[in-house]
Amino acid sequence: MAFEVICEIEPPTRPDLTRVRHQIGVLSAVTDSFLIPDNHIGRATVSSVAVAHEVQAMGARGIACLNSRDRNLLGFRRDLLTAAAYGVQRFLFVYGDKPTAGNRTGDLNVRTMLAEARAATDDPAFAGTAPFRLGVTSGLRPLPSFKSAADFVFAQVCYDNDALLRWRDSLRTDQPVYAGVMVLASPRMAGNLAATIPDISIPASLVEAVAADRDAGVRAAREQVLALRESGAFDGVHLVPVSRYRQLAALLEPDFPRGSGQASPR
Repeated sequence: MAFEVICEIEPPTRPDLTRVRHQIGVLSAVTDSFLIPDNHIGRATVSSVAVAHEVQAMGARGIACLNSRDRNLLGFRRDLLTAAAYGVQRFLFVYGDKPTAGNRTGDLNVRTMLAEARAATDDPAFAGTAPFRLGVTSGLRPLPSFKSAADFVFAQVCYDNDALLRWRDSLRTDQPVYAGVMVLASPRMAGNLAATIPDISIPASLVEAVAADRDAGVRAAREQVLALRESGAFDGVHLVPVSRYRQLAALLEPDFPRGSGQASPR
């Protein structure tokens, strides 16, 4: 089977897609698909659906992330209609981080988003459009039954491959499952991750290495991706390059030429 590399890109916080296009251009050499976050860390960004459309216009494949935090049911249906008009078919549904200001809308959660998107298949308004492919995220714990109905699963970012493999072995699912790998860019970032991601463990040796050499985090991410591919346990990785996307693309290019999906031992 193929091992898919899905790279997350930074969506713009201003009405300018120049940086998005640059990320796509640089990472396309090693990437099969691009994930576009939705108002990540509570900051307003250009619509993930619109950016996914831009990704596809550049000849790549996009996955639009939608969080339940920032929209009500009507807004969610608007996003589905917009995606269908743009030909965006793949979504990742998440609950969403705590907003920096204001409150959640309270109308939606991942379960209802899945149900509404599935129901769109039979809605006359979506006649003639391809069915959506829907993904969910999971911590390294048992998958709730409603998430088992999704088309694919993204595991949370983890720096411990043994923990990822134990979790994957515990799952009883035929869904594609993607391991979360994030470049550690700085010791400060390590502290922020530990404060926001439950149960994450970042090796002290990696933090020290990154403090001494900024590229150490890029090399560690490459080694983790290659080890996960070799294990045959996952269908691919959800790779978060953060600001180090140029360095990561250059380092991965010999291993993942043209993002074509590399054969996995499984």
